[in-house]
Amino acid sequence: MTGVASRPSARWRLASIGRKAAVAAFVVVGLAGSVLSAAAQEKVTVGVLRFVSSGGLFLAVEKGYFKDEGLDVELKFFEAAQPIALAVVSGDTEFGVTAFTAGFYNLAGKGALKVIAAQAREKKGYEGNLVLASNAAYEKGLTSLDKLSGKSVGITQVGSSFHYQMGQIAAANGFALKSVELKPLQSLPNMVASIKSGQVDAIIIAPHLAKPLVASGEAKLIGRVSDVTEYQFGGLFTSTKMITEKRATVEKFVRAYQKGAADYAKAFLAKDASGNIAYAPDSDATAALVAKHVYPSEESAQAAAKVKGAAFFVDEKARLDVADILTQVQWLKDEGLVDASVDAKSILDLSFIDGHINAN
Repeated sequence: MTGVASRPSARWRLASIGRKAAVAAFVVVGLAGSVLSAAAQEKVTVGVLRFVSSGGLFLAVEKGYFKDEGLDVELKFFEAAQPIALAVVSGDTEFGVTAFTAGFYNLAGKGALKVIAAQAREKKGYEGNLVLASNAAYEKGLTSLDKLSGKSVGITQVGSSFHYQMGQIAAANGFALKSVELKPLQSLPNMVASIKSGQVDAIIIAPHLAKPLVASGEAKLIGRVSDVTEYQFGGLFTSTKMITEKRATVEKFVRAYQKGAADYAKAFLAKDASGNIAYAPDSDATAALVAKHVYPSEESAQAAAKVKGAAFFVDEKARLDVADILTQVQWLKDEGLVDASVDAKSILDLSFIDGHINAN
């Protein structure tokens, strides 16, 4: 009738109910798909230090490269390199990214670990580890690397990367390593505290930790490791068991890790015709992503600037300098820090990345 709304027909009501049911079903299916997608992510844990040199790993996490490979990566932070190797051997972490140590090489030499990709390298023309003198030692004449003989040097542990670097500094400057008093301090915070308080005459430490000490007047810069030697500082490694039982997972991890390394190199390491660093347009944004893990409690812009100023050389494809690793192992053997039975080549698995450097 005119002026009176007619009641919906039965057919209309059925159609409306059908549409609502379809929408509800779509939502349910969508939610189920999300749950299944989350469940499909394989969780893996990585042992790492809060170092700019591990920036490729941090970028792979932040940019979702691991998630794209179906991996849910958890970062577990340590205060020294050697415990990371032990964590991978014990199964507490599936991967490790850090500097090489004598302890690492001994574990790997027993068949427990394999190096599969590169972390950072000391390379001339790029930032690297810095050698600092305490203010007191500097005032007494410790103003250059050739004056370290007879001085005390703080390191994390015997056989650490800092131990190896001190050996290279000694050889390059013509004095015996045994003339230096190496003091194992067990952690990076302890090393920083020791140089500030003058408990040791010098330390060798990463630039993101060294530069604030110099800027605040709490220590003096006396040299750079990259001016003395170029070497493969660290790498990505996993257990032999992981490679044997979950090779596909390792392959996925390495693919994502390489993408992070490529982004790191593009943002921080390109040079212009004069040989100066020419930062990419997105370098500030990229540095901010790295800074979230290196300086988690600092203001982002300030932390990002510190990351850019402390960027180690990292190969864009995460390729290892194989020959240098063999040299390191031999030196550590000669010092009695690595067992003579360790076969350096056996600790490397070069099958996950093509074109490793000096691999012949």
